[in-house]
Amino acid sequence: MAQEKKNSHGKIKFKSIDEYHQNFNGISLKRLNEIRNIIKAASPGAEEVISYNMPAFRKNKVLVYYAAAKEHIGFYPTPNPIKVFSKELSGYKTSKGAIQFPLDKTIPVSLVKKIVRFRILEDAEKAKTKKGKA
Repeated sequence: MAQEKKNSHGKIKFKSIDEYHQNFNGISLKRLNEIRNIIKAASPGAEEVISYNMPAFRKNKVLVYYAAAKEHIGFYPTPNPIKVFSKELSGYKTSKGAIQFPLDKTIPVSLVKKIVRFRILEDAEKAKTKKGKA
């Protein structure tokens, strides 16, 4: 998870992705900017938000989250894409809903874009199904 940033009132509650990014520097900031730009390019019209105190992109619901950790960028696309893209993710540490991209390697642009596009399709399908039930 993200490094806990604190102020005199305790843990910082981020209000924007820009504010989140401002709390990092060096390679962490470089990788945060990379993943943000990749997600933005893959999800035109998605809204940038802070959710669970992490940067996130949403359409109908949150598509993906990401956060800086000590040695990696955590990318949280929900469990389904991790199953679907398991072969392509085999070189990365993953868990049920998370992928770790090491700070010492560039973010895999095409893979992140594929995952984001997959999430956009899932999100649209769920929204369509929800409207059909209403």
